[in-house]
This record gives sequence, C-alpha cells and structure tokens, in this order.
Amino acid sequence: MIFDMLYAERAKEMVRSQLTARGISDRRVLAVMSRVPRECFIGNRKDVNPYGDYPIPIGHGQTISQPYMVALMTSELALRGRETVLEIGTGSGYQTAVLAELCNRVLTIERIPLLLQNAKKALDRLGYTNIDYRLGDGSEGWAEESPFDGILVTAAVPQIPVTLKHQLSDNGVLVIPVGDYRTYQILTVIKRIGSLFETFESIGCRFVPLIGKEGF
Repeated sequence: MIFDMLYAERAKEMVRSQLTARGISDRRVLAVMSRVPRECFIGNRKDVNPYGDYPIPIGHGQTISQPYMVALMTSELALRGRETVLEIGTGSGYQTAVLAELCNRVLTIERIPLLLQNAKKALDRLGYTNIDYRLGDGSEGWAEESPFDGILVTAAVPQIPVTLKHQLSDNGVLVIPVGDYRTYQILTVIKRIGSLFETFESIGCRFVPLIGKEGF
C-alpha cells in the first residue's frame, strides 16, 4: 500500500527503531504499521518526516499521534480480525486505517467536520470499505451500533465515560487516556467481564482533550 520507496524504508525503520525496540510485539500490528502510508494522512506538509518519533499537528488543535502510541493503543485491543471497533476521534484517519486493517469493521466519530471530510477522502483513496463515519460527540459513543469488541479513544477525558464502558461487549476492551489535558494523562485499559470492569493503568501520555458531554 506504500507507493514511495523512500517512505517504505522509513516505515520499516520506524517499526524497527520505535516499535519493536520499545517492546511492541503484536506481529499483526507491526506488519500493518510497516505498510500503512502515514504520509497520506498529513496533507501536503513537506517539512516533517511522517514516520518521525513524534506527533504531527494536522490543524484545528489536533495531531496525528506518535507512531509508538498508535501501536501501543492498538496492541492493547488484541485484535484478531473479526471484531467491530469504535474509534473516538478520527483526526487524520491514520489510526482508523490501522484499525481497519486489523478488524472486521471500524466505526469512527469526529466532531470537527473538515477533519472528518479529509480523513474520509484519504481512507477512500486507499480503498478502505469497512469503515463507517459519524460527525458528533464521541464521548457518547454510538449506542445504536453497540456493543463493541473494542473502543479506542484518541483524546483525553477527565474520567472514564460511563456511556462508553456500557457500550462494550462481554470481554470487550476500552483504551483511553485519562487525566488533566493541561498536564498529562494515564493510558488506561478497561476490560468488561460480564457486569464487571477490570481496569489497568499503562503509561503516562499527552493527548488533546475530548470535547463533549462526558469529556471536557
């Protein structure tokens, strides 16, 4: 799927130096991130390396996440190919593409119209057909399409939205940054087991705030 040989080499180097070197071991995630063309999701910018070890601004106060964070969050979902996944915060569409390669269906929500439009254009150009899009408040999820095997939130919340927890299927996993967006957050993983929820705190992180009813 990567068309430029220079970028293809950069993608492979990104996987080696940023992902495997830091402990990302999910082979499916590593394979996908070595071939999804990250350069297709940053507009016409020529001043940055799309595969650099940093987030990249995409306008409207949003970013395309650092590759390691994309890999870590995706790995926490432990996708095997048959799942339905809800993504909160479409942003550039890069994380959406990674998910679409790894599961059966992705539903993605974005609150900024132009970002959603641009992401959809990029994803359509790359041939993805297993993605549904919604413009709206991601903190409220997508109730009529729930439950979800995985929910991935790419913006910070002050506390875990109860609505999203209850849109998980049994054994479903929610991955979300929790904490004050003005300082830092903790990447938090919640697994639903029947009516109970197991919570695990992963690493410190920095994300833009999730704006909405159950966000900021």
